[in-house]
Amino acid sequence: MGDTDYEKTYLYPNSHAGYYPGARMIGFKVIYRKSDGRVLGGQALSHDAPSVDKRISSLAMAIQMGATIDDLAESELCYAPQFGSAKDPLNFAGMVGRDIQDGDMPIVHWDSRPEGVLLDVREPVELELESVVGSINIPIGQLRGRLEELPKDKQIHVICRSGQRAYYVTRMLLQHGFDARVLSGGMLSRAILCPDDMGLENAVV
Repeated sequence: MGDTDYEKTYLYPNSHAGYYPGARMIGFKVIYRKSDGRVLGGQALSHDAPSVDKRISSLAMAIQMGATIDDLAESELCYAPQFGSAKDPLNFAGMVGRDIQDGDMPIVHWDSRPEGVLLDVREPVELELESVVGSINIPIGQLRGRLEELPKDKQIHVICRSGQRAYYVTRMLLQHGFDARVLSGGMLSRAILCPDDMGLENAVV
């Protein structure tokens, strides 16, 4: 449609409280307007089908009511360990969107990533399962002592498995004067968005 006033977030929360048996990951995408934060749409995927129905139903109501990502972040939703966590995936989606809007979490996407240095902050054992050709691997626990290995004249795209560690690292790099961005959704999003990308080695999806 030619509409460019939107942003998208990818996250992979549990279907319910992790300490309760049987929690399954939800692949969750939310789209909202950059100009005012209004929620436009979403997708969810999980082996726990009722958890997907619950979140999409809540999201559909939010869209009908003209809700924003701030409304998602502040929503009070049912909490029962076997059905949902104290912070629901919808809350997390709103929080991530708010961080992006506030500039606390600048992001880039796999399918539209500009030129830059790819920094993988996962542990070496994780790279045995999947890695990206040409990336620099500095585990998050070693990064503070190895900042001199990173360039300050290039944009740095930070990657982990799902995005949480990449967020921590991006915040730290920004505070040290680097131009850093989170690769939204990490390796989990890459497996979905770029399944035929030959830059992905040893992929286990």
